[in-house]
Formats: sequence, structure tokens, C-alpha cells
Amino acid sequence: MFPLATVSDAFRDTAQRQAERPFLQVLPETAARYGIAAETLTYAAALAQIDALAQRYAEAGYGHGHRVGLLLENRVAFFLHWLALNSLGASVVPINADLRAAELEYLIEHSEICLAVTLPQRAADLQAAAAASGSTLATMPPDALAVPRADRAPPYVGTPDSDSECALLYTSGTTGRPKGCVLPNDYYLLAGTWYNRIGGLCSLREGEERLITPLPMVHMNAMAYSTMAMIMSGGCVIPLDRFHPASWWSSVRESAATIVHYLGVMPALLLAAPPSELDRTHAVRFGFGAGVDKTLHAAFETRFGFPLLEAWAMTETGAGAVIIANHEPRHVGTACFGRPEAQVAVRIVDDHGRDVPADTPGELLVRAAGDDPRRGFFRAYLKDEAATRAAWAGGWFHTGDVVRADAQGHLYFVDRRKNVIRRSGENISAVEVEAVLRQHALVSNVGVAPVPDALRGDEVAACVVPARALTPEEMPAAAQELVAHCLARLAYYKAPGYVAFVDRLPLTSTQKIQRGAMQDVVAQVAGTPSCMDTRHLKKRTG
Repeated sequence: MFPLATVSDAFRDTAQRQAERPFLQVLPETAARYGIAAETLTYAAALAQIDALAQRYAEAGYGHGHRVGLLLENRVAFFLHWLALNSLGASVVPINADLRAAELEYLIEHSEICLAVTLPQRAADLQAAAAASGSTLATMPPDALAVPRADRAPPYVGTPDSDSECALLYTSGTTGRPKGCVLPNDYYLLAGTWYNRIGGLCSLREGEERLITPLPMVHMNAMAYSTMAMIMSGGCVIPLDRFHPASWWSSVRESAATIVHYLGVMPALLLAAPPSELDRTHAVRFGFGAGVDKTLHAAFETRFGFPLLEAWAMTETGAGAVIIANHEPRHVGTACFGRPEAQVAVRIVDDHGRDVPADTPGELLVRAAGDDPRRGFFRAYLKDEAATRAAWAGGWFHTGDVVRADAQGHLYFVDRRKNVIRRSGENISAVEVEAVLRQHALVSNVGVAPVPDALRGDEVAACVVPARALTPEEMPAAAQELVAHCLARLAYYKAPGYVAFVDRLPLTSTQKIQRGAMQDVVAQVAGTPSCMDTRHLKKRTG
């Protein structure tokens, strides 16, 4: 579909045009947190390192169709190893550094990665998880001079192309474990192309943009939009380790960033700081993100002097069906995320699949316009044909998001139908958290649901039917024990922020949890002596 067949082709093409332009900048604060050098890497210098890495991988037997895990956070090494492996036709599986034992066991077994490039301090965790899942896995640090020999031949022969798998990204499922989204090179190339041509308030200037992002490279926004937009325009990516409200503006100013990528929680935290005469001392032209509190949207733009362009997309849709409010009127403060382009076909339907009239909420269905409705979308859920077919029922991708459209075609986000808890931009499967909690001897049954959180959007609430009766005096310690159990097995953000002990859960006739009734249960127990606030226990560890 593209003259350039792979992501590495696109990088090489830009490196030839913009050799001495900066590709990556590591700010001193980020470097200190990671224990790496603060540096600016040009396209030419990066390409030289990528080619050297690719040669070592090829000599070790890695090639077209292999999958390699990358547990490297937002370090320079992530980009170099990704592009080196891509040039050989190998796919990368970004691994969230917050994942713990149960999550790693599943990911390693399900993805069938044969090698993990990892931070040295996590190598033992990966090896233990591989052993527990019955998998064979080699590990190596990102700066290793010798690459472990591949234990199998490359699955495919021939030169990688636009349909070759570029990455496998995991996204939280609604009824079970995370699903692996198979993303071909075409997915990433189209994302970069889309960003470079969308125009309006989101116009990019060749060789001039500097994009700062605190979002993790394990998510499609940072990996597909941020990185590909800069690669295909000769711009510079400034990845932070994460969002730090206290130092955000100094990072923006020091990097001379012209574009920021944000999550909805960020504007609220930045507005909470006292006004400063430096609030508008920056070079930012626009922000790209989603989920800003509609009551704060206008206040942020007024105070800091640039537009926050609300967008909608999913890992599954990529740029095949991305929508953004990049033209006026943007209807700031209304949760509007723009109008779909001609390349995107949209339906809004009721529970029976019937189209709804204007200003009526319904589920958003999307597809690419034209002969190929899946162009730019994910290829499939790995090893789950049934889920892939269900997502594409009737030839439309079913998003699970509830939106409404006004008479002019502007779309407004209303809510999520899926049973996913959205905490600070992270999608959390209630079922996954329940499965871990049920492993504890204190738990007879458990239901997990979201509870509104003014700062993070949602927080995780666990309603536990205890295996034995607990006295009020025992409940706080029991809640702490359950949270500690989760923190040892799940990413910190998935652990319950509230633990409530209840006598029973709302169940169906087949003893399944009634998801619709769970939020009522959470609302009823909130603030009662049997509901423990455990948010202070959810601390991110390095």
C-alpha cells in the first residue's frame, strides 16, 4: 500500500533526507531517573546503531516472523531495538515494566516470544515467568554485544513487507485476559501518514517539530502516533519516563517542544498548580490526546495558550478510524472529538443494531471507507478468531464506546459499554483482577467494578465475599493483605483502590456476576465501615 514497505524503510528514508536532524532527545531529568546518558541522537547516528544491532540479530538467527519482547520502558534502547528487529521482519512485543508474575506468565506463553530484551533487574522475573508457563525464553540486556542464538528458524521466508507483523500490542479484554492485537507495518505507516496529512490545527512542519510525550511505548499512542509522526516528518521525539506534574513545564521548555501528547488526567493536575508568569513561556503549538475533563478544557487553553485537540481511536482501529477535533469549531468543553473524515465510515446504533437519530447516544461502529473496510486496523486478535469475528460482526468494528452525533456530524463521547475500568489512561480488565483475588485464601468470591475518581477517571473497587466472617477490627488488615497479594502479581494500577467486604454478590442464574448491578453494589457500600480505602497502598515501584 506504501512505496515504503516497513517502518524501518520509513526511518531509513528520513535518515537519508534529514541525516543531521535530531531523532531522539533524552532530557537530563529522564536520564537521571533511568540511569542513562542525557543525549540528542540524530537520524544518521541512530541509523548507524540500528544497522549494527540488526547485523548482530541476523547473525544470531533472528528474522522474518520471530517475536521479541522489549521490556525497556521509554529508553532510547526501545527505539533502536524495535527498528533493528523490524528491518529483519521480526515483530516486537512491548512489555509494560509494571507487569508482575501472573501477567508475565500469560504474555510470554501467549505471544511465544523467543527472546526478551530487558532491563537487567527484570531478567530474573521474566525467566521465572517463562519457567512457570512452560516456555523457553532467552533474555539479554539492551547493551549486550552478543545476542543469544535463536532457538528456532524464522517462521517466514522472503522480504518483509507492509503486511508483515510489526508489533503485538496487548489490550485489556472485557471478559478475560488481555488480547494480543497483531499490528502489521501498514498499521504504523498509515498512522504516521495520517498524522502528517491531517492538517488544520494539527499541521506538521517537515524537519521542525519536537514532540514530547510521557505516554509509555507499550501503548499505541506513543508507539504509532508520536513516533511514526516524527519519523515520517523528520521530527524529534522527546520521551519522558512518565508524567511528572512538578517538572512538566520545565521539561517542555528545556526540550523546546512544539507538540505535547497528553492523557485526560494531565490538564487537571497542571491546572491545580498556582498560576505562574511562565505559564505561556513555551513553544507548544498544540496538544494531542483524549479524555480532558470538559469542565477544565477551556480553562486550560486560556491559561496555557494552546489548543488541546481531543481525538478518538483504539489499539484495534489505529489510523483506520481515528477521529480528531482539529478544525474549528471544536466545541470545547462538550467532550466533542470532531467529525470523521471521508476515509472513515461511522454508524451509531442502539442495542438492537439499529441506527439512532441525531443527539441520541448509541454504540460507535467504525470501518474504513472504500473497498477495504479493515485498512489501517489491527489484523486480528492473536489466537482468538472468535473474538476477531465478534468485533467485526456485520462488517463493522464494534468499539463498545457510547457516543452521540449532532446534526452537523460532530461526535461527542458519552460513556463506555465495555467492562473496562479506565484509570489514568490505563485499561484494566475487571475479570483479570478478580482472577488474581480469587487465588487468595481470604476470598470466597469477588466482583470488581469501577468507582468514579476525580483525579484518575476511575478507580478499582473490589467487593469481596470473605471465606470466613471478619470482624470490623479485622477488615483493614485483611484489605491490606489482599492489595499486597495483587501488587505482587499485577501492575500496581490494577490493584484495588477500595476493598469492600460484602455478604453476597449479584449473580446470574448461571452464577456469573451481573456486571450491570456491580456498580450499584459499589455505590451502596462506599463510605460504610466495611469499605476500606486502599489507594495509599498503590505505589508505583521502579
